[in-house]
Amino acid sequence: MSSSSAIAQPHDPYAALRVRNFRDYLAGSFCALVGRQAVTAAAIWQVYQWTHSSTALGLVGLINVLPLLALSLPAGAMADNHDRRRLIALGTVAIVLVNGALAVVAIWPAAVPALAPLHAVNSALRGIALVFERHTAIDQLHFDEPALPLVFALLLANACARILIWPARSSITPLLVPVSALGNAITWSASAFEIATVAGPALGGFLIAWIGTATVYALGAVLELVFLIALGRVTYFTAPQRAATRRTWRDVLAGADFIWRKKVILGASSLDLFAVLLGGATALLPVYADQILHVGPIGFGWLRAAPSLGAFVMAVWLAHRAPLARPGLALLWTVVGFGVAIIVFGFSRWFWLSLVALFFTGVFDNVSVVVRQSLVQLLTPDALRGRVTAVNQIFIGSSNEIGALRAGMMAALIGPVGAVVWGGIGTIIVVGVIARAVPQLARLPALHTLQPEV
Repeated sequence: MSSSSAIAQPHDPYAALRVRNFRDYLAGSFCALVGRQAVTAAAIWQVYQWTHSSTALGLVGLINVLPLLALSLPAGAMADNHDRRRLIALGTVAIVLVNGALAVVAIWPAAVPALAPLHAVNSALRGIALVFERHTAIDQLHFDEPALPLVFALLLANACARILIWPARSSITPLLVPVSALGNAITWSASAFEIATVAGPALGGFLIAWIGTATVYALGAVLELVFLIALGRVTYFTAPQRAATRRTWRDVLAGADFIWRKKVILGASSLDLFAVLLGGATALLPVYADQILHVGPIGFGWLRAAPSLGAFVMAVWLAHRAPLARPGLALLWTVVGFGVAIIVFGFSRWFWLSLVALFFTGVFDNVSVVVRQSLVQLLTPDALRGRVTAVNQIFIGSSNEIGALRAGMMAALIGPVGAVVWGGIGTIIVVGVIARAVPQLARLPALHTLQPEV
């Protein structure tokens, strides 16, 4: 067949979904991701209802980011040196157990005894909150629930398990499809991740209002079990390339060295890191629902659902259209759009305007996720994918969690509106800085033309 005939072949938006291995894995992974995000939403709502503290919401982000920084690089090396399916299965079992424990605590919080160590932890948390929330009356802060430190400890265990298997989860996709369908698989994977990231909390918000937080935790455990069943059906389409067996820090840091040399990946990851760190408003949605928009848990669920709908619409559009001719330029402009939407949401006092603004944050963020994930998977050799994915995880995960910490602490100091609006402005400024520092990002060719680089 001539090259011109090959080029003339129509674009198949479902090429990867026609491969059973990938289809089963994607469905199971999507269920698990929805459950994990729903659990996180339930946890921050429960913590806020117990404490009425913005600082406590920020501390939830800190609990999630500490394992990210400590465990991501070793987890990446594990993904490159061991069977990724087995690593994923073991970590998923641990998450099932933790979610079950969270459900038990949520059902019977009064059964947790008022032990001295728990009281000491609560006192320390209250002291931290008072440092930042000086404008809040002391009697409005409640750090007297003995179950609170236990929930924080279980969330820490959950985060450790998630971080240890995330590089394996993120780097397994190229092993499940033929090379010709890899770009399409990356698009569907990134889109499914983005949709789950916002659909899960939305589902959690609805269930919190209708049934309670314990049901959300139990559902999270069930969805993880669904993922385990799907994972058992998955076989590799392409044999994995094992990394060298040596265990040195230089080997562990090979992913960071690769990203440092590939400025396009570095620029895209840095853009996402600082944009989400500054522009993320997710951690403050309970505050907006309760104090600014006055819509309660039902409104909280809708606020979390709005980005999900935007991400879903954009994901479907991206899958059905031809590959972006200039993905780097699209990435830069969509992050600008994300920042503008965040500013509009920050100022809004109308529920429907807030929903529209959050809808567009999902639209713009989905483009960013697809482009960034595609760059990481397409430009990285398989023997390095686990470690490169681990470094990328630090960029992205730390931006989400440190962003939640930033939002919570900044809201405590200057109020939620100032925290959100100034974060959106900072996002737009970051785009200009990255565009100038990494000019090759704007000149990036179509993603399907990219090949792994050594």
